[in-house]
Amino acid sequence: MSEYQYYEFQAIDRPLNEADRQSLRDLSTRARITSTSFTNSYEWGDFKGDPAHLMERWFDMHLYLANWGTRRLMIRFPKRLVDLQRFDGFLREVDGVELTPSGENLILDIVYEEEEPEDDSEDGSGWLAALTPLRTAVLGGDLRLFYLLWLMAVQAETLGPEEVAPLPGIGPMTGELEAFAQFFGLDADLVAAAAERPAETTLSGPMASDAVRRFVTALPDKEKTEMLVRLIEGDPYVASELRKSARSLPSASSAAATHTAADLRARAGAICDIRKREENERLAAERKRQEEKEASARRARLNAIIQRGDAVWREVEIEIARRNASGYDAAANLLADLKTIAEQNGSTADFTHRLHSIRELHARKERFIERLAARQ
Repeated sequence: MSEYQYYEFQAIDRPLNEADRQSLRDLSTRARITSTSFTNSYEWGDFKGDPAHLMERWFDMHLYLANWGTRRLMIRFPKRLVDLQRFDGFLREVDGVELTPSGENLILDIVYEEEEPEDDSEDGSGWLAALTPLRTAVLGGDLRLFYLLWLMAVQAETLGPEEVAPLPGIGPMTGELEAFAQFFGLDADLVAAAAERPAETTLSGPMASDAVRRFVTALPDKEKTEMLVRLIEGDPYVASELRKSARSLPSASSAAATHTAADLRARAGAICDIRKREENERLAAERKRQEEKEASARRARLNAIIQRGDAVWREVEIEIARRNASGYDAAANLLADLKTIAEQNGSTADFTHRLHSIRELHARKERFIERLAARQ
């Protein structure tokens, strides 16, 4: 297996200036560097930089993929916009995840080692674009990313069966949550079990717009003015702060988390059984349709042979006379169909007599005799 490593970094809150880009160029002459990104892949050698250092200094997102099974995602959050204590509550029992303070930021570092990669030729491009909306969601108060991290521990069986889920659920799933689950190999049935219940932090459904409108209407004029000024001045966190505040409003649909790791595993097993049963039923129905289609085609073919009468026996001799594989196959197939017709019409004796004559006449054509024997 040849070596492949993929590195991608994304700057969201602050674009890279010329000096930043030059510093990054010193780390790699081959990388694609823009005002918001750094991308490179390696089939030999290694990246000279330290991803953690690049995240501390320049970037808000980082994705790493190696074809031997290592996958890594790093996300940088401004400390003032997140609840470190709440994050720690999600992550205390999760292996392979670190939350590190870095100046005014927190860096979430997720590393996953797949023991036997199913696809060692996967290209890492496209993954970070799919995962980037996770950062905006977390800054807006949507903590379902951390529920998925907790699910990783459930899947790895590093949590006891009595461990209670950190949120009521994660439904409805978003594209970025689906991408995260796929990138880190989360069991689809386990995710489906968690997604059956909505998350308390999710503004969703037909009342979402009304809830947002009520929240905005209730804001004091002074606070609205301050937010608008910050927005006009280019503050990248205004929308996230407003979403987070809106999510904190009480909701009649919010429910307490009561299911445990054992509950989720059991439900995932039930979902797996249902999925397999439905798949087996689908395959059985498909087989039946295929068999009916083949039977119909066979009936049509046999009827056409009956219509040709004795001319079919002459066709058999013509095909044998070609003395090649396709001719022998065609002759053997015709004889097999003639046998079926004889059995249906009660003329087996006549067919057996004619077949015996063909065998004697072409006994030296071993390849034909072999094909004939295989079809009779």
